[in-house]
Amino acid sequence: MPRINNKTFYENAIKRYGCTARGLNWNSKQSQHTRFEVIHELLGEHLPFSSVIDAGCGFGDLYLFLQQKGALPRKYTGYDMLEEALFVAHKRTKQTCVKKDILNDELAFADFYIASGSMNILNRSETFLFIRRCYEVSKKGFVFNLLRGEEKEGHFNYFLPEEIEAHVSDFAYDVEMYEGYMDGDFTVFLKKEAR
Repeated sequence: MPRINNKTFYENAIKRYGCTARGLNWNSKQSQHTRFEVIHELLGEHLPFSSVIDAGCGFGDLYLFLQQKGALPRKYTGYDMLEEALFVAHKRTKQTCVKKDILNDELAFADFYIASGSMNILNRSETFLFIRRCYEVSKKGFVFNLLRGEEKEGHFNYFLPEEIEAHVSDFAYDVEMYEGYMDGDFTVFLKKEAR
């Protein structure tokens, strides 16, 4: 059973804060950019030659961040469940933005899948399914971040890095964990074997 209704959670935040990082329930624009910086450090050199699907693209902020860094992917597609977010993302990025439920819809293949903040309100089984599904349709790997901590009651989903490492050990070729860039957060890079 879902932790909370994803659609309602974000629609209420957008009504309250508008098309901002807070409107997507980010703690702040700075925390969003800190996470994006880690993704850029991991994938920056690969992006000009790669297709990317931004799973939970929100307002297209990751694309705009990469554009500012001069590190746009060869091809970018944004997936999100909220039509309002997709409308804004397409308007801002001029890229393909598609309504998709990562847990249930058919997903396209891409070199890399990226999910920044996309799993923060899913329950544990939904998070594990989200990770597996994105990894399966990535050709080179999947980069995502999660809130770090012990599982607790409330809206948000917390994990310890070792839980994720144990979960993906049966299907991921190589797992890299990144911590220390921000309290209460970690980033995972699930790499696929080079072909």
